[in-house]
Amino acid sequence: MFTEAQRVGRALVVLALTGVVALALAGPARANDLVLGIADQKADTFLDPRVHELELRHARIGVSWNVLEVDYERARLDRWLATLQQQGIEPLITFQHSALDRRDLPRPEEFVQQFRALRERHPQVTQFAVWNEANHCGQPTCNRPELVAAYWRKLSLACRECTILAAEILDLDNMSRWILDFRKHTRENYRGDLREPSHWGLHNYVDANRFKTLGTRRMRAHTRGEIWLTEVGGIVSRNNRSDLRLPQGPSHAARATEWLLDELVPLTSRIKRLYVYHWQIDELDGSWDSGLITPGGRERPAYRVLERYVEGQREGDDAG
Repeated sequence: MFTEAQRVGRALVVLALTGVVALALAGPARANDLVLGIADQKADTFLDPRVHELELRHARIGVSWNVLEVDYERARLDRWLATLQQQGIEPLITFQHSALDRRDLPRPEEFVQQFRALRERHPQVTQFAVWNEANHCGQPTCNRPELVAAYWRKLSLACRECTILAAEILDLDNMSRWILDFRKHTRENYRGDLREPSHWGLHNYVDANRFKTLGTRRMRAHTRGEIWLTEVGGIVSRNNRSDLRLPQGPSHAARATEWLLDELVPLTSRIKRLYVYHWQIDELDGSWDSGLITPGGRERPAYRVLERYVEGQREGDDAG
């Protein structure tokens, strides 16, 4: 005969074992319901049927903070957005230094005035990142996290229905200090629901191409809210005169893409989006190539890696 306590204990054990069996039958849990996109400046990219075969329904572009004042850039953005709207792809616009003067940093009031004008011209766009690679010293914001924080607040107040990424951070040695200074400024100077950004952008090129995890883990540790990998890819060739040395080549790019998907994305469930950079090299700028497609239009090994990942996601959804 069993006592009441023994019967309860046996029942709990059976329930626990049942749960273990059910989990085993269900397979491993997915670390992320990852949304895939492409970071590419060229409107014609989104006419390639392979973009739709990979279900890349999100796209990112980087523009001057005063893009409407730069004729060629304004025309390019108009066409880019028109093409995305036609193809049913959701845009993300990232601001950065002006094409008219790389050193020019606007006052927050100037920035939000330009932002409102852009919203009036393209009201369908509701996703923005305040500044591209804000901690990179090729950007005038490198030592101005408090100013970027002021930009973030102004834009957030100007469009409450928008998703405003606080900044896009490059995984360099200064990233922790930059983020902490940004957050310190917001906590000390702002109140209410805009003391903490709910979304951040990360460009973890160093982690992906050196097969590391440090920068991504730093981002996880020093921020709250969602993390979007708004620009990253395996490097095929690079000649941008940077002192930062990274490996390159088509085979390397495929391995880096595997590392990104298999090791970096699963580090935290807060990583919600990945915009791969890019589809195909821009003929006007041959200094960087991390394209999934060759200049001649052939799929590279990295494309096949992404293709297999998408197929795995589909199979997981079907099984669910």
